Amino acid sequence: MHRIRREIVLVKEERYERVFCKLIIILAPAMALLTAAQDSKIASKYPAHWWTPVHDPHKPDWEILPQAAKPGEVILSKRNELGILSNFAATPFTYRGGHYASVEGFWQMMLYPEGPSDPRAQAAILRWPCKRTDVAQMTAFQAKAAGDMAEDNMRKLGIDWVTFEGQRMPYRSMKKGDHYRLIVDAMRAKLEQNPAVRQVLLSTGDLMLLPDHKQEINVPPEWAYFKIWMEIRRELQKGGR
Repeated sequence: MHRIRREIVLVKEERYERVFCKLIIILAPAMALLTAAQDSKIASKYPAHWWTPVHDPHKPDWEILPQAAKPGEVILSKRNELGILSNFAATPFTYRGGHYASVEGFWQMMLYPEGPSDPRAQAAILRWPCKRTDVAQMTAFQAKAAGDMAEDNMRKLGIDWVTFEGQRMPYRSMKKGDHYRLIVDAMRAKLEQNPAVRQVLLSTGDLMLLPDHKQEINVPPEWAYFKIWMEIRRELQKGGR
């Protein structure tokens, strides 16, 4: 009896498999047409060059090329106008009375001593390659390099904080703390004071924004600038400031 029941179950499973395979064969053309229609809709709504494959034998290891994006996604590549959304971009802005050449310059500036009484400045064994005010006027890889040297000094001093207007705050915190809020504020100032930034951001519609560089695992929330831009874009689309 048990054997008969097992055989009945196997027959039913075989029938289900055949039916399922037939459904896939029948639906495949329709699914292909639907995918093609969606791709066509995206292609007509957004500039095609955002996804144009790049074949560069000198591509740096850190870079993620435009063609890595899946349907519904776009890489914020520095190789086209979407690069203006990068923290590296030269998009000067004023924030709390200070003038900054880029969000990257603003970010890395906070790693530097604010004055002679700052503990970071009092360590005689350390050399600070730049002044805080100089870093504020940097962009792109120059600002990043200045920050890398500052982080090396911070490790030697055993500190895990940065400062803004004399206030200390944790650096590389996994919580959305003061540093996160300052970076978001700086990005908003960048958008409000550079019309091209707003225009490019809104032109991305409902695409999922992705970085053009490989990111560390488990990074603090302010490192995910592409997610912050999507939040700001959502606000703008709803009629926010």
